[in-house]
Amino acid sequence: MLHGLMGSGATFKNEANQFKSNYRVITLDMRGHGKSTKPLQYNWQDHVKDVSALLDFLGIESCYLLGVSMGSYIAQGVAIAIPQRIKKLALIASKSNGVTSSMQELLERHAEEMKDLTAEEKQAHAFNYMFYNQAAVGKVMHNWHIEHATLSKPKEQMAANKALEGFDFRNELKHVAARTLVISGKYDGLNPPERGREIAALIPDSTFVEFEYSGHAPSIEEPERFIEKITSFFLSEPG
Repeated sequence: MLHGLMGSGATFKNEANQFKSNYRVITLDMRGHGKSTKPLQYNWQDHVKDVSALLDFLGIESCYLLGVSMGSYIAQGVAIAIPQRIKKLALIASKSNGVTSSMQELLERHAEEMKDLTAEEKQAHAFNYMFYNQAAVGKVMHNWHIEHATLSKPKEQMAANKALEGFDFRNELKHVAARTLVISGKYDGLNPPERGREIAALIPDSTFVEFEYSGHAPSIEEPERFIEKITSFFLSEPG
């Protein structure tokens, strides 16, 4: 399971508890996040290589791969790089390409209305464009912060953002061999549903699902439906 920007493997605690009775669940801290080392310069290709290297180190020949937001970008790169080793692929709140991180894009898009806000106020204001159930997301993110599951130092945040610059998988998604599920939230202002639909249209064996009462965090905003969809997808026979 590959987490989102500024997060860590610990942000999957609830989902991991749901899945661990049936699967071996691995929730790594991506480079620059969590308990991993925090270099001030790296890129998305490094993330892809890290996941592949971890599979080698653990002796995992094939797996199901789930990625959320940033994690879903990396998951696409992994499924393209080593298609034979990814059996099923779940991409949550995703996009296939980006000049920079989606958060940076959103802040730039609404820069004028946020110009007089502090960094903390900008984040709170951005929530209006990101989530449907802001209360649920705010509560969970508060807990993540208390549990040190999020990246907090500005220099490290800057490096993590910069690592997502300039990826574009659109010409290569046809090589993904894994059966794929793409989930987007209707009210996601970071990676809106049309970006998820684009991915599903480019991957040969894929299904797109839109969550009608979610924004950028379907697993938090509609947790029961999220677990049900992922569980049924993992348990279903190959198409």
